[in-house]
Amino acid sequence: MERGKGQPAVFLDRDGTINEEKGYLDRLEKLSLIPGTAEAIRLLNSRGMKVVVVTNQSGVARGFFDEAFIGTLHARLTAMLKQEGASLDRIYYCPHHPTEGQGPYRLRCDCRKPAPGLLLRACEELGLDSTRSYMVGDTLYDIEAGARAGIRGILVRTGYGNAAAETLAAPGTNGGTRVVRPVHIAADLLEAVKWILERDAS
Repeated sequence: MERGKGQPAVFLDRDGTINEEKGYLDRLEKLSLIPGTAEAIRLLNSRGMKVVVVTNQSGVARGFFDEAFIGTLHARLTAMLKQEGASLDRIYYCPHHPTEGQGPYRLRCDCRKPAPGLLLRACEELGLDSTRSYMVGDTLYDIEAGARAGIRGILVRTGYGNAAAETLAAPGTNGGTRVVRPVHIAADLLEAVKWILERDAS
């Protein structure tokens, strides 16, 4: 898509970024929002930025839950946010794993982050401008997926974010590695969104 064409968006990882990281979310009662999440998404809504969730869900491939359960969980997540006045424009997920599980979900795909497939699909389907968008997540896979789709990445310190930040700070991380660095590291999603909106307004 040409620069300046389409709407800007903020892509969000799910577990550890929007909701508390609790391993595989295989029960609805395990779903809980990270404090400040709804406020962050409301801010994006108020500025007219699309909010798109992109999440790896290899629990399907591993047989921990099925795609119907993911649909139910995402309906619950959407309802929880709506109760606080926040809305998501779309949720995309990858159910695959390259080496674990059996059947049609065990495969190498272009949608499992750090592959950029989910983000590229969203840009195409929703008419988004990748050059004006951001990817926010708690792992370096999120940041790499964003970069491979031409989208700037922001790392949050919730979920696995502190470990990812330590990796970035480790000696030898610079040069000769495939590590993609975020443009910013934030404490949480709310801080990340405020950082984005400050720059969007300038």
